[in-house]
Amino acid sequence: MSLLVPGARGWEIWKQATTGGFVLQSADGPARASELSSLPTGNLAMLFPVRGYHALPFKASSTDDSLFDDLAAMHAERLGVRADPMAGQLSDTFVVTKEEESATLLGVVLKSPGDGDLPPRSPKEFDISARAYEVRGEAVAVWMEFSRWVFAFYRNGKLLYSQATSSGGAAPDAGCLKDIHLALGQMAIQGLQLKPEAVHVWSPEGDAGSAGSLAGGFNVPIKVTPRPDPVLPEPRSKLLPADVRAARRAAKSRQQKTLAVAAVVIAYLGAAGWFGYGLWKDQSQIKKLKAQAESIAPAADRLAYEQHLAMWTELDLVVDGNKAPVEIMSRIAKAIPPNSGLRLKVADISANEIKINGEAQQAQPVSQFSVNLMKNMSEFKWENPPPSNSNKGWTFTFTGTRPDPNATK
Repeated sequence: MSLLVPGARGWEIWKQATTGGFVLQSADGPARASELSSLPTGNLAMLFPVRGYHALPFKASSTDDSLFDDLAAMHAERLGVRADPMAGQLSDTFVVTKEEESATLLGVVLKSPGDGDLPPRSPKEFDISARAYEVRGEAVAVWMEFSRWVFAFYRNGKLLYSQATSSGGAAPDAGCLKDIHLALGQMAIQGLQLKPEAVHVWSPEGDAGSAGSLAGGFNVPIKVTPRPDPVLPEPRSKLLPADVRAARRAAKSRQQKTLAVAAVVIAYLGAAGWFGYGLWKDQSQIKKLKAQAESIAPAADRLAYEQHLAMWTELDLVVDGNKAPVEIMSRIAKAIPPNSGLRLKVADISANEIKINGEAQQAQPVSQFSVNLMKNMSEFKWENPPPSNSNKGWTFTFTGTRPDPNATK
């Protein structure tokens, strides 16, 4: 595994050692990830810089892990931050602390990556830089990314908040100090008061660096040290931009095509020897079944027999469970993401066609519902256009058609 880390002046590449830690391979690379060259072989993990995402901490009045993502999405909506539903998995939620009846959570929403923001080779996983540095207790950490100072708040060693500033220079200036105090005040207003035990200044100059305007700005010790070596954050994040997903799907498709060609060749060679015997056996079985059908069918009243078959065909919706409307509706209901708030308004169901209208407060449950339908009801060909946004939330219309030209509705 190799780590792509935003450094003080450009991207850094860290290579995982046999001992498990990471060793710096190259520093002061380009500021645009797309310009990184000579990437190491093996798996890549990319850490988004602080300027590349929104950190949205909040207190949740629940300790149910299954609700955390929805609560974080609603909190982001209230603050006017919305992840692009067509740009991949750009949001994640991390637990900072848990109490008896509440929890402190950090919602992270990536800004949609633009041209040049991703490396030429798709990373295996993504995370954010502020989670990759080990900090103990409650503390404030300040360091430089791409010639700008950034800071982060930590509680019990876990990231609580991070923010980029417009301050540059060799040491943090008064503007950086002002941004930190303003953020601390905003945290206190939200009931997330932080009492730092130390302020860490990770200077590009290491121990020889200066705390600048931060010296004397806090009632706790100011420690000027080199930035710690990065680590792979735990738990791992679910972040995955869309174009990386597309690259993975393309690679998987190429692999599947190669395996399919190999399977066809093997099947052809096997079929060449088996075909003659199989054809003779099938013809014999067909003749035998036809003879049985003729012996069973009434010879005197062929019309009555055909009418009986037609009436039995009309019972197909009851006899065949895959076409029964009640069974189809049950499968649709199971595809609805739990605790998502998504509900159906109209479900028009026949044996070979389904039309569903519904609504949800967020777009993410609609996308997950669409994926579940295509996965769990694969005998239908689904047309699931993107949901439409309105003042009441997100509405959608999905249509599924059973690809059977001989079936009757």
